[in-house]
Amino acid sequence: MKKYDVKKLIYSSTCATYGEPEKMPITEETPQKPINPYGKAKKMSEDMIKDYARTTDLAATILRYFNVIGSDPEGRLGEAPRPELRHHGRISGACFDAAMKVIPGLQVKGTDYETKDGTCVRDYIHVTDLVDAHVKALEKLKPSKVSIYNVGTGQGKSVKEFVDACKAATGVNISVTYLDRRPGDYAEVWSDPTKINNELNWSAKYVDLTETLAMSWKWQQAHPNGYHPVAL
Repeated sequence: MKKYDVKKLIYSSTCATYGEPEKMPITEETPQKPINPYGKAKKMSEDMIKDYARTTDLAATILRYFNVIGSDPEGRLGEAPRPELRHHGRISGACFDAAMKVIPGLQVKGTDYETKDGTCVRDYIHVTDLVDAHVKALEKLKPSKVSIYNVGTGQGKSVKEFVDACKAATGVNISVTYLDRRPGDYAEVWSDPTKINNELNWSAKYVDLTETLAMSWKWQQAHPNGYHPVAL
């Protein structure tokens, strides 16, 4: 970036840098104590950006994403991970694979967390809202300044609630198997989006989980092979 005189940066960070905070919701002032390699790596990158901006005219914004889901509401774009990556994909992809019988059912890992129903709680942010946050952040960049914002809805939804919403969106009674916890997962995390609301005039528009998943399901049905053409 320095070599090619790039002076504006929007960095895609994550709520995983907070680890497992003692209280909810998460603000930008919540201490960062990541508990997994992904969160640690993102925090290291954040620190590098902040250090570099102190002595240069770099204009940067760090966006800490919460859990991104959804497809373009117009049906133009959707999520289509390569086959070898599907096993490590998002819960929405696994739900749709189960609904389409690509896999026999959905596996939910962990039912003994200290949450309202025992499953993990997350803040699911629609990808279109996330795009909007990037555009607004770009418009407000200032030289030698690093701004930091949480990008989430401010609503926590459990994995069980997510599965119920997916069943409603697809109309398929997906088979669910409950397993032990996955190492490195935290019980609950959701955002306080007050800062980004006030400073960038941004707020999530797509907050109905069933509605968001229905958009994705429509795209999945229209593109069963992702971006690859259907074999004749």
